[in-house]
Amino acid sequence: RGQLKLTSFFFAYLCVKEVLMINSVRNTILAILNKNNYGYISPSDFNLFAKQAQLDIFDDYFYQYNQLINKENARLSGTGYADVAKGYEEVIDMFSVTKTLTQNLLNQYFLPSQNTTSDDYYLINRVLCFTGGVYQGEAEKVSNSKITLLNTSNLTAPSLIYPAYSLQGSFITIFPAQFNGATDVQAQYIRYPKAPNWTYINVANGDPAFNQTAADFQDFELSPDDETSLVFKILQYAGMSIREIQAAQFGADQEVMEEQNEN
Repeated sequence: RGQLKLTSFFFAYLCVKEVLMINSVRNTILAILNKNNYGYISPSDFNLFAKQAQLDIFDDYFYQYNQLINKENARLSGTGYADVAKGYEEVIDMFSVTKTLTQNLLNQYFLPSQNTTSDDYYLINRVLCFTGGVYQGEAEKVSNSKITLLNTSNLTAPSLIYPAYSLQGSFITIFPAQFNGATDVQAQYIRYPKAPNWTYINVANGDPAFNQTAADFQDFELSPDDETSLVFKILQYAGMSIREIQAAQFGADQEVMEEQNEN
């Protein structure tokens, strides 16, 4: 079931994109809470829980991928349709972005952020260097403790063909310093999923009504197959928020059962 869930990601994502998962998830959660008289969660609280739940599942992609790569190295996993690691790789690649980095000072550039590339990055995969629009090469990451030694060596100093970079806070510094143009540096990185936002309009004497036409509406960016996991995780956060241990425990128990079924 887990392999089918992953390998069908692209087809499901494209074909079910118009199905607004965030509204379905919220309706399911409210139905569970109301049926058992656990309480009610406001739209603002739901959005907070939804963001955290999505991040939990997103982080788990990388953990599961690492575990499967270790199994491959130990010859404990299959190939072809049984290559589960490939499925996770395809899912993660949905969040892969390549963009030009914004220059700060000379050969120093801002890391991807909402203010520079409109994306908060999860990890940097590659840094690509150009001069005059001509691709020179991929920069090698060097720790700050070694970059000074590297630059002062005649044998290992970075060059236009073999550039290097180091990280300092929200910047990267490219070496050699000839890389100092506004479009000289690109980064290929994995971005965070966008924060889900269930938007609504207030109805007189009634519950808020879902409004998908709002400018700040944002659906979940995960696979539709992750909807069940989202429900269980949000239920746990909601249960803690309304101090209803049974709701939180129900979500936790169902999540464990789902993981056992997939394994």
